[in-house]
Amino acid sequence: MPIRKPDKYLRAKTDPNITEDKFIELKTNLERLKKIRPKVSEEVKLLSEGGDFSENAGYQSAKGKLRGINSRILEIEDRLSCAIIIKTPINNGRVQIGSNVTVEVNNIKKTFLILGSTEVDPAQGIISGHSPIGAALVGRQVGEVVKINLTKKNLEYKIIKIE
Repeated sequence: MPIRKPDKYLRAKTDPNITEDKFIELKTNLERLKKIRPKVSEEVKLLSEGGDFSENAGYQSAKGKLRGINSRILEIEDRLSCAIIIKTPINNGRVQIGSNVTVEVNNIKKTFLILGSTEVDPAQGIISGHSPIGAALVGRQVGEVVKINLTKKNLEYKIIKIE
C-alpha cells in the first residue's frame, strides 16, 4: 500500500474575501468541471474493462484525471460556500478591503487596490489586506503616516487619498 504525504491532501484555509467577478469566474469553472466529469468517468469505466489495473496506464491516467477534477470541484464548492463578496466600500474616510488607496513613499505616489489574498497582483497594484502593506493601511485615514517594516528597510507611507 503506497504511503501518501498528508500535507498534499490537507486543505489550507483560504481568504474568503473575493470580488464578484472572481465569484462568477469560480462558478463558471465549477459548471465546466461538472460538465466534463461524466465524460472522464465514462472513460475510466471503459478503460477499467481492460483487466489488470496495475499495468493499465490509460486507466491510471484517466483515474488520476478524474481524481483531480473531483478534488477541484470540492475545492471550488468549499470556496463558494464561505465566500464573502467584496462590495464597493462606503467611503467613511478609512481604508478597508475594496478600497483604492493612494500613498506617497519616498516622494513617489503609488495606488493600491486592497482585496482578498486570492486575487493579488502586485504588478497591477492589487495587494491583500493581509500583506504587510495592506494590513498596515487598513483602518487608517487620509493624512496618516504609516511605518511599515519590510525585509531590509523601514518605509513610511503617507495616505494621500482613499476611494
